[in-house]
Amino acid sequence: MDKYQEQPHLLDSHLEWMMHLLLDIVQDNRSPSSLVHLAFKFFYIITKVRGYKIFLRLFPHEVADLQPVLDMIAVQNPKDYETWETRYMLLLWLSMTCLIPFDLARLDGNILSEEGCTRMPIMDRILNVAKSYLVVSDKARDAAAVLVSRFIIRPDVKQKRMADFLDWALSTLSNSSFQTMEGTVVMDGMLQALAQLFKHGKRDDCLPYASTVLECLDNCKLSESNQTLLRKLGVKLVQRLGLTFLKPKVAKWRYQRGCRSLAANLQFSAQVPVVQNLVIAAADEEEYDIPGEVENVIEQLLIGLKDKDTIVRWSAAKGIGRITGRLPKELADDVVGSLLDCFSFQETDNSWHGGCLALAELGRRGLLLPSRITDVVPVILKALTYDEKRGACSVGSNVRDAACYVCWAFARAYDPLELKPFVNQISSALVIAAVFDRDINCRRAASGTFPHGIDIVTAADYFAVGNRVNCFLNISVIRELSTKALHNLAPQIPEYMTNVVLPRLLPLAVGTDLHTRHGAILASIMLEYFYLQHFLNDLIAFFSPAVCTLIEKLSLSKMPFREDPIIDGWQWLINDSLRSLPLVSSTARQQIKEAAVSALAALCNEYYINEQREASPALQGELLQQYISELQNTEEMIRCGFSLALGALPRFLLKGKLQQVLEGLKKVICISHKDVSFAESRRDGLKATAKVCQTVGVKRNGPQDEFVCKDNVVQIYTMLLSGMSDYTTDSRGDVGAWVREAAMTSLMEVTLLLVQNDPELLDANICKQIMCCVAQQSAEKIDRFRAHAGSVFLSLLNFDNPPIPHIPHREELERIFPRSEAVTLNWNAPSQAFPRITQLLGLPAYQYYVLLGLTVSVGGLTETTVRYSAQSLFDYMKKIQNDLGAMNNFCETLLQVFEDNLLNDRVSVPLLKMLDQMLANGCFDIFTAEENHPFSLKLLTLCKEEIKKSKDIQKLRSSIAVFCGMIQFQGDMRKKVLFQLFLLLCHPFPVIRKTTASQVYEMLITYSDIVDPDILDEVMTVLSDTDWDAELPLVREKRNYLCDLMKVPKPQLVSKVEFGVLL
Repeated sequence: MDKYQEQPHLLDSHLEWMMHLLLDIVQDNRSPSSLVHLAFKFFYIITKVRGYKIFLRLFPHEVADLQPVLDMIAVQNPKDYETWETRYMLLLWLSMTCLIPFDLARLDGNILSEEGCTRMPIMDRILNVAKSYLVVSDKARDAAAVLVSRFIIRPDVKQKRMADFLDWALSTLSNSSFQTMEGTVVMDGMLQALAQLFKHGKRDDCLPYASTVLECLDNCKLSESNQTLLRKLGVKLVQRLGLTFLKPKVAKWRYQRGCRSLAANLQFSAQVPVVQNLVIAAADEEEYDIPGEVENVIEQLLIGLKDKDTIVRWSAAKGIGRITGRLPKELADDVVGSLLDCFSFQETDNSWHGGCLALAELGRRGLLLPSRITDVVPVILKALTYDEKRGACSVGSNVRDAACYVCWAFARAYDPLELKPFVNQISSALVIAAVFDRDINCRRAASGTFPHGIDIVTAADYFAVGNRVNCFLNISVIRELSTKALHNLAPQIPEYMTNVVLPRLLPLAVGTDLHTRHGAILASIMLEYFYLQHFLNDLIAFFSPAVCTLIEKLSLSKMPFREDPIIDGWQWLINDSLRSLPLVSSTARQQIKEAAVSALAALCNEYYINEQREASPALQGELLQQYISELQNTEEMIRCGFSLALGALPRFLLKGKLQQVLEGLKKVICISHKDVSFAESRRDGLKATAKVCQTVGVKRNGPQDEFVCKDNVVQIYTMLLSGMSDYTTDSRGDVGAWVREAAMTSLMEVTLLLVQNDPELLDANICKQIMCCVAQQSAEKIDRFRAHAGSVFLSLLNFDNPPIPHIPHREELERIFPRSEAVTLNWNAPSQAFPRITQLLGLPAYQYYVLLGLTVSVGGLTETTVRYSAQSLFDYMKKIQNDLGAMNNFCETLLQVFEDNLLNDRVSVPLLKMLDQMLANGCFDIFTAEENHPFSLKLLTLCKEEIKKSKDIQKLRSSIAVFCGMIQFQGDMRKKVLFQLFLLLCHPFPVIRKTTASQVYEMLITYSDIVDPDILDEVMTVLSDTDWDAELPLVREKRNYLCDLMKVPKPQLVSKVEFGVLL
């Protein structure tokens, strides 16, 4: 059902048949209770997606339905945590059935039972049900509030029970404290019920009680609570009380622009060319006294606008809009004035954000008159650039986002003539925000706010401004990214940069503010760099490919320049083009590389070979020495260029120098500490190695300085295979994937070269390494590189001219990957790739590598990849579930993968996520019956080692889930697992303590046999009611109490605590 979340109305045509199908189960007395609960769970899922207000209308609500629904609720257990959906739906159903248009007393009949005892009237039964569920801790509390709002306002109930209910609710509210978990739950239920009651009840019925409720609410001091939901409900109830005090009428003085219907607007504008937007005078308004309580309500809502949580501020803003719409013009203007006081620079960012939300609400409702726009626009312009430093960071992105919302609301609320004086200011501020705001939400909000300007909206659309680098560098043709953007603007307005921008930057470069000084210095350097380099770079980017192409064509045309000095000039031009690669853009860089390498190959073939088909020893030595030395250049792009240049050299220039060239390329390919980020040079080094091998050819017993032979084949494969383990990441992402892709291609090219010339050079170990490494890549998470790996894997497997020898499990592989499906198999699609690749887990030679690749896929972030890889893994586990030997082999491999990658977050974090899923899916059920199984003990040891002294929140959370899953293993394991979980209950990070408590709570619900039933409720209460955010000594006391209850050894605090680790 989740796929309907964005457009739930698409379900409407299916709701009726789904409801009838489930009701048949619910209303059948023969249905087992588990099936009934399951039906109600499905009811809840539908309700969650479509909303109860729509779905509830379809439920049967005749007189005959009231008693059965009431009886079903009566037999429910409010403490059964697994069936809360049943209680939630029954309460909602009861809220519909209680609307029957008959006095409920008529349904009681003879209220004397057969035993002579008086039965409780239906009215009281329903009220008691509502009261009992208003204080529960699950979602049934929300449904009980809905029930109250519909039941109490019935004419018969209103007369007899409304006053008593309000007395009960207010006394319960007064006697509860938000300092405890139980008090918070009770107050939440009362506030929801009161808010719903004053929302749906008639004003005349609610008005007599409004003052009392407001006084009680003031005494509760909810604004001091640290519970966000309570503060939000308090604000919601306050605004409902304010609306009760005021008469329900639409302000005649409001600003009106057209109709809500687009068709009506178009029709009206066609009839009347010029539409006069009027602010209707309030002269004919009915005069009546505004109750004094309204001032208190508005004051509380203005305070709510400054709350620390957004949902509270948003509720207060809506309340300000609703109440202002019922006030006289003069009082409404006073509210606007008070609202503008929120925008003082003495106020916090919360106040600014709440003020913006309220202004937008007033504008949308036509309650902010054009006369006030002159006061509001300057405030909004300041809000669009609001940024306040807080220590090492700054806040204000929410204020800027809300300011964009105000602009959006104003553009749709006012006639263009009203906003015309301010359009330039507002649009300029929005363009700057859309392009240069550092927060992605603000850039997108600003880009979607323009009421007109198609060109601007097209250039700065929602997705274009989402990428910060794209936004600063590309959309703007203007600290680090800002200076590059300024550099991009310089060629458009060089005179302005020289005369205006640079003089303003220089004083800032020596100012007192560290961040401003840093940014100004970078910007000044960038502008100077532009003046020095811009025109030179343009010349290089434009002329280098053309010059190299000219050299190539002249060489191919065999122009008579042999031994002419001009050849040295051509060689210098090619070399200089390769050295200039760091100075040009990435697009021009690729063109220059390709042109220079092609020109070099043509030049060498034509002018460097003598009549004996050899090269001059001096020229050969000088050229190779020069090129190999450039492979260690500090500029990565120069390494790339000269690596590819070596790969393009003809055989006669490599003759006798092959080992020297391979050693040079080996230094490029190997990762060292100083050049770990040079992934592109390693990629091109691998490509060059394969090209060199193809150029020199294969000769089994030939000299290693001239051929690929038995003496250097292992060295070559070692170089190529090293690229398969490159997982370097930087700001661009997994750049190591470029290296792995090049390594796979190069391995395939060299292997096919050897098998076509001398297959005996390929030994079994090399073939196994190649196939296993490629299989690992074909199980990993990035679609494009997985597809490339799959293509290479099948190319090696299916090559038959002649077949590649020593491929492990060839017959099984050909059965898994039939040749007939090699073309149609889409490796890019996880749904097609993973069901095939997981079958390799059953082949011993591939099991370790495929499992290693699957780990990062199953524990990854991409939804489709995770879904299909996990499902394929679980399908494989089901097949071997009853095969003890296969399970033991798989688990040994799994533990080996874990052990080999301890503290390697690239593998270990996804591995923990994968283990969590496997434990939850019962993949190790065959071992859970055996006490202290070696697999579980070893897994626990590795998990403890992995998280030791870790500060990684994601890793710690994943480990908690794994520990909770391991509780299913029998024996001493349970005590050891609980000990680890109780250690984490006192972790220095509050979020880890809360996560642990929550997951242990769920674990105890799932595995109820862990704890003695006599103490289960007490353990659950401690876990749920303890404030795990509190100071560690308080938390430790609660944790030790749990240890005593569950008879688990208490962790001892050692004298030296390093990062809060207890031993």
